[in-house]
Amino acid sequence: MPIRVLLVDDQPLLRTGFRMILEAEHNLAVVGEAGDGLQALDQVRALQPDVVLMDIRMPRMDGVEATRQITGPAKDGPVKVLVLTTFDLDEYVVEALRAGASGFLLKDAPAAELVQAIRVVAGGEAMLAPSVTRRLLDMYAAKLPSGEEPVPDALDTLTEREVEVLKLVARGLSNAEIAADLFVSETTVKTHVGHVLTKLELRDRVQAAVFAYESGLVRPGN
Repeated sequence: MPIRVLLVDDQPLLRTGFRMILEAEHNLAVVGEAGDGLQALDQVRALQPDVVLMDIRMPRMDGVEATRQITGPAKDGPVKVLVLTTFDLDEYVVEALRAGASGFLLKDAPAAELVQAIRVVAGGEAMLAPSVTRRLLDMYAAKLPSGEEPVPDALDTLTEREVEVLKLVARGLSNAEIAADLFVSETTVKTHVGHVLTKLELRDRVQAAVFAYESGLVRPGN
């Protein structure tokens, strides 16, 4: 079965470009388009896509609020949201991730990266691009904890190894990279990541990364 994608962007030309890229793939199907957040909500209910490719700044309802209503903390449905951004809108991306988005991607990303991101998110994983994540968090370091704040009690539930894994997840490392860094197998890393998400009651790796920075466990630039 193809991955069903809903395109949400207030620029028709961009939607056309995305559609051309995605429809050239054998296992991706664009099932609809929307020009703002309100239309996106209607289309999600009517079309039940697997992945919503979501712009941030749009009229009537922005991508953050639309993401929150589609797949926020109170939701547990199958629809995943992949946020599109440009560096001048990065502050909105953090809010979208808190709202429940499964990842974010730059609008000028290569076509192959866009396709891969959709497949990753549809598969239940988070799209956390290391270079973009580091740059984003460094840009907004002043808004994040300095590291001097008390560590949340929730971190006390993690083992020493799980804390190590959480720090590496926050820095954007993949399971393979974490396995190489800690000299363990990828299966072991997946187990640790699963324990971290369960103990901290987090949705995915993206929320784990945001938690690590907001709690002061990891500081931007380090």
